[in-house]
Amino acid sequence: MAEECCASTVPTMILACAGGSYAGQLTNQAAVELTREGFGRLFCLAAIGARLSGFVDSAKKVPQMVVLDGCEVACAKKVLEQAGVPVRGHLVLTQLGIDKTKPGEEDLARVKAAVQSLPGTFASGPYCPYPPPETIKLAQVGPPDVICCEVADIQGQPMTCACQKT
Repeated sequence: MAEECCASTVPTMILACAGGSYAGQLTNQAAVELTREGFGRLFCLAAIGARLSGFVDSAKKVPQMVVLDGCEVACAKKVLEQAGVPVRGHLVLTQLGIDKTKPGEEDLARVKAAVQSLPGTFASGPYCPYPPPETIKLAQVGPPDVICCEVADIQGQPMTCACQKT
């Protein structure tokens, strides 16, 4: 049980085209909200397009990815392909019935629901950003029947995530 708890700490990488159309901008808005809600982590698509090696390597190695394109031109997907990054979890907003140029009332909710239902993504709870495996340890932070994974954040402060009842 505890191994499952700690195994789910890798965030889903979210890459948004953030294009100039309404649908393109909606990809970014959805990515920001999904990051804020703990679904995954927004990642810099421009850095991959610029072939910055650390960003490209991270994108190649991440186990879970969501690529959001506003329209069928699929700029985000093409950036990844040009950088040699395998595309996983690709979603085109106009294929969900979202208009490229005209805002709709429930568009953001539809995009978020579609992203969270993609296969190969971790949609069941919060994640711990960048936990090196050696920093993961089990922590007793609540009732005796609750085990959590504890990792150090970027500043070295302990943070708890992925709690699970035993």
